[in-house]
Amino acid sequence: MSEDTTETPPKWQLAQELDKLKNNGVLMARVCGKQIALFDTKNGIKACDNRCPHEGYPLSEGNLSTDCVLTCNWHNWKFDIETGENLFGGDRLRTYQVQLRGSEIWVNVADPPFDERYQAIINSLREAFDDHSYDRISREIARLVRLGGDPLDALRNAIEWSWQKMEFGWTHAYAGMADWITIYEEHTDDPEIQLVCLQESVAHTAYDVKREREYPFTQEVYDYDENKFLQAIEAENEDDAIAMIRGALREGLQFSDLEYALTYAALNHYNDFGHSLIYVTKAAELIHHLGNHIIEPILLSLVRSIIFATREDRIPEFRKYQDTLDNWGNAKASVPVAKSWHYKGINSALDLTLECSDASPNDIYKQLLLANAHNLLHYDIQQQDKTHISVSGNVGWLDYTHGLTFGNAVRKQCTRFPVLWPQGLLQMTCFSGRNAAYVKTENELIVSSAEEASQDIQKIIDRVLDHGLGEYIVSVHWLKTAVAVREEVNLLPKTQAKLLLAALNRFLNSPLKRRHTRRTAHQSIQFVAKE
Repeated sequence: MSEDTTETPPKWQLAQELDKLKNNGVLMARVCGKQIALFDTKNGIKACDNRCPHEGYPLSEGNLSTDCVLTCNWHNWKFDIETGENLFGGDRLRTYQVQLRGSEIWVNVADPPFDERYQAIINSLREAFDDHSYDRISREIARLVRLGGDPLDALRNAIEWSWQKMEFGWTHAYAGMADWITIYEEHTDDPEIQLVCLQESVAHTAYDVKREREYPFTQEVYDYDENKFLQAIEAENEDDAIAMIRGALREGLQFSDLEYALTYAALNHYNDFGHSLIYVTKAAELIHHLGNHIIEPILLSLVRSIIFATREDRIPEFRKYQDTLDNWGNAKASVPVAKSWHYKGINSALDLTLECSDASPNDIYKQLLLANAHNLLHYDIQQQDKTHISVSGNVGWLDYTHGLTFGNAVRKQCTRFPVLWPQGLLQMTCFSGRNAAYVKTENELIVSSAEEASQDIQKIIDRVLDHGLGEYIVSVHWLKTAVAVREEVNLLPKTQAKLLLAALNRFLNSPLKRRHTRRTAHQSIQFVAKE
């Protein structure tokens, strides 16, 4: 925000003849390109914007009470005509100073100083954020852009207002924000698309923390020690881990200085089905785009999310993971094609990956990525309509997209830190093996139709930009999967890229059941019966 402490000189303009207002009680005047509503009240002549700040309907067609409350008749919004205060807590109404000069009504149309207008917008955005008022969030960001403020300040403030309200650390809102910024910066010539990216980022964050209290972090500061930091995370000791991050920042360390430890911690277990590693990559992007102003809230919230992450490698389903990791590098077979992993369960898939563990990690990675794309393309959509299944069978579309978004994160982070390739590749294998249980072995019609639907990746991004989805958790999976696929297809031969695009298209074009009423009832009855 630029500094502007100078007082704006008044800009008085003739609005209307006094007699005309006295005869009508209310008039709309055009002054310097503005529509201004004039009202003859018991407290004198009042002036305000004629356009309601909600949806722009004319306030000169509204009702003014004797106590100077102006009602917009379209949606019953009410304003104090003296101050512009919105009595329902929504957008404020701009009012204007009035002078009578003989038989003429003059209004001061000078804008307040930049700092004053900027702060008013940020304050109003905060109110919209706390209410999760999607339309108002969009309007306030549009006002910030029109003012000439930094549009990314909306995101910086959203992080500041939310990071201590995320009980378990990061949510998909921050990860999605990183991808929205990427698209935002690609469309400098399209203000509408840029506003979509900003409003989606802020609104998703607002939704995730609405009515949440703050969950404070320790204020202790310890000297940063990488080994002790990793030990604290392994012990799920949030206070010590957070105190060391604070110490690292006090010492002037940057994200790049901490990235290896964060990546190691994210991959040290099969954390939360891969979310921890995805979040590390997105934290780097957020800090790069938004600056060090947000490094502390981003890192503290990220560390909390890793602390609380489920460690899936400790459940029986994935127990072979650690043994396979311990034996990594003892086999010299060439890398099989992706088809070799098709329909293999977790243990068999891990064995297959281990057999080629001395091969090029990047070659193994590409085949595992394609195997996970095959799973997404062949997901048995009837699985989501089944009701009499166990909780472990609650596998749906979003689980399959993680195989691609996690793979994208593995490539990025393990290329930076090659020593972590074994963890990344074996966890990609866990995705492939787990999801293989819910795919169709014969699905030629779906494959054919999906390939025919393969579009230019930019058309897919355009669809994401106008997704029309009601749940942020679904739209953010559209977004992050599309962005991940876009990055990966640029690194693959055309035939392989086509498989990823086909899988993405099938996901975007298939029904996605979100509330399983019968299944939940069945599982609850079965669970309670065993208590």
